[in-house]
Amino acid sequence: MERSAQRLGRALVVIVDDRVAHGEHEDSTGPLVTELLEEAGFIVDGTVAVEGEVVGIRAALNTAVIGGVDLVVTVGGTGVSPRDVTPDATQGVLDRPIAGIAEALRASGLAAGAVDAGISRGLVGISGSTLVVNLAGSRSAVRDGMATLSALVPYVIEQLSGLDEA
Repeated sequence: MERSAQRLGRALVVIVDDRVAHGEHEDSTGPLVTELLEEAGFIVDGTVAVEGEVVGIRAALNTAVIGGVDLVVTVGGTGVSPRDVTPDATQGVLDRPIAGIAEALRASGLAAGAVDAGISRGLVGISGSTLVVNLAGSRSAVRDGMATLSALVPYVIEQLSGLDEA
């Protein structure tokens, strides 16, 4: 089957990392998420790096939603340290949470040995017609999280687009 026939929609990656946002550290997870999203059939509009501040994270999420992407994946800032505010910022953007997917990400991450995924406070939900997913920041959490999402995201995107009603 031709690749273009498999496209699920548009996606944006938001990296929440102070050092990456300031250009002090190279982003190692953004390219990985982009690659995995493209393999899953998404057109990735790009990667945005923001500081671990509620206002900046929320602005990036709102811009993605207003821009009409189907999926936003944030990476980082989901733990328990004072700078881990991604879930707090995300909560203010979501119209409807999808707790089951967030729990699946934690469970599969912990089972795979990605401790940061297991203790993640990350959220998953809908904002407008955009699915928003918070992943923990390690490469193992990203790999496992994307594997878990691969079976769930197409179904959610289909539901949001109304294609299942045809």
